[in-house]
Amino acid sequence: MASLKLPDSLVSVDWLKQHLDHENLIILDSSWHMPATGRDALKEWQQEHIRGARFFDFDGKISDPDSALPHMMPGEAIFTREMQALGLNQDSVVVVYDAMGMFSSARGWWMLRAMGCENCALLDGGLVAWDVAEYPIESVAAEPVYAQGNFVAKMDPGYIADAQDVLAALDDDSVAVIDARPEPRFSGAADEPRPGLRRGHMPGALNLPFPDVFRHGLLKPKEELEELIRPLMGSSERAIYSCGSGVTACVIAFAALHIGYDKLAIYDGSWCEWGQPGDLPVVTD
Repeated sequence: MASLKLPDSLVSVDWLKQHLDHENLIILDSSWHMPATGRDALKEWQQEHIRGARFFDFDGKISDPDSALPHMMPGEAIFTREMQALGLNQDSVVVVYDAMGMFSSARGWWMLRAMGCENCALLDGGLVAWDVAEYPIESVAAEPVYAQGNFVAKMDPGYIADAQDVLAALDDDSVAVIDARPEPRFSGAADEPRPGLRRGHMPGALNLPFPDVFRHGLLKPKEELEELIRPLMGSSERAIYSCGSGVTACVIAFAALHIGYDKLAIYDGSWCEWGQPGDLPVVTD
């Protein structure tokens, strides 16, 4: 079978359907839901997923077990173990999606990229677009055991920012800090969904609510993404992306990379860390 190559960092449901049975293709369902929704992403994956898709549990198995913050990036050893258990190989071509369209899939994409998996793309429109196209789905009673892969994680620290990195960036004109939360939360007009967090944003941070990069559930064309992102970047050489818990920040980071901005990092703790009572500076509009 001929080797499989991704046409772009974003692939359509038609492309995925065409290559669905390729031996090098790994499809990962990176669905996750806010705790207040009461939805169980694993159970929903068991009930319906793209044929052959494997569940990428970044809120549980594939997270740092020693952190009190939600779904923090694990170390290389845990990531290697869990990816091998999912059957990921060094030469695998990976397509990531989620059940909401493009909400949490970018988190899975970012984690894979940060850990050295470069042959990785997002599915435009996710499971929603796949269902609309009436392409093959399946259900399972339990997670299968996959043939062990040989992928070995090698973390690129440039993809990850911590609170001190963000604090330094706020006084550095060469780095933009961009927040993906909805405007009312960014401005401080609305409470955070997680109790106990302060309202507002980091001083000097800019706001790009993650839904703004979509139209009808699909990523906007590159020229429209340029119009959104270029003014925020200005003369900055690099960007750090933040949100509530490091999930939707990955959406706008993906959009930026998709149009050529490749110097980017995710503030993994995001507002779950920064918004806690303490000395980290917070302002409201």
